[in-house]
Amino acid sequence: MNQRRSSCLRLLCVCIGFEAGLLCLGSTALAQDTVTVKQQFLIPETNDSMAGEGPVRRYDWMKNLWQKRRATFASRLQQDQNAIVFLGDSITQDWGDDFRGAFGDRKVANRGISGDTTRGMLYRLKEDVLDVNPKAVVMLMGTNDLEEHATPKIIAGNVRLILKQLQAHDSDMPIVLCLVMPSSETKSRPAGKIKRLNKLLAEIAADNEGVHLVDTWTPFANDKGDAKVEEFPDLLHPNEVGYQKWKTTLEPTLKELNL
Repeated sequence: MNQRRSSCLRLLCVCIGFEAGLLCLGSTALAQDTVTVKQQFLIPETNDSMAGEGPVRRYDWMKNLWQKRRATFASRLQQDQNAIVFLGDSITQDWGDDFRGAFGDRKVANRGISGDTTRGMLYRLKEDVLDVNPKAVVMLMGTNDLEEHATPKIIAGNVRLILKQLQAHDSDMPIVLCLVMPSSETKSRPAGKIKRLNKLLAEIAADNEGVHLVDTWTPFANDKGDAKVEEFPDLLHPNEVGYQKWKTTLEPTLKELNL
């Protein structure tokens, strides 16, 4: 009897050890998966591996937000398939993931990250946008590049690279290119530089069939070419009035494209 009890106890210990090992392996695999996800969405430490030119922001808040937003995008990959994708920075992000119902029954996906530059958007384009197989892409970008002292020519060059990848992915996909909205010299975004950049963006749209330019500068600019405080309280980000005007400005093009 003692011998049998001893054997049972040894067998129980082996089973417990085996299960503990499985739990340990499972925890290790989960931890490794978590590390992989975190590494996947890190902003590269240097610009060496990044296409394009110009600034890439690496502030601590930007690194954290980049990871969080891009992990959320990845979790919505299947849900957002064939959506109209909005690619941009804080002006896009702050419209909300559901755009506060502005587009009704249209399937839309927000791929804006606050603080992002055109080079950052180019870097994340495949996973955040192309992998969604968008029905169309709406682009608003470049204002943060100006704050980081990028020239309009460099910014326009990155926009061209983004368009090239979008068109290579789907040559029939409509692309809506929005002009950079007005801001203020106090925000390191003087009207003169925004006008020069917008002139280049208009030329890019004219050179690319399937790229549809939307003037999102003229409706917002005051007589000095700056943002109006009643629409941009901080002279950079639109309020509800500003977002409604953006939507109104987009609507004719979206309808023309049957979007």
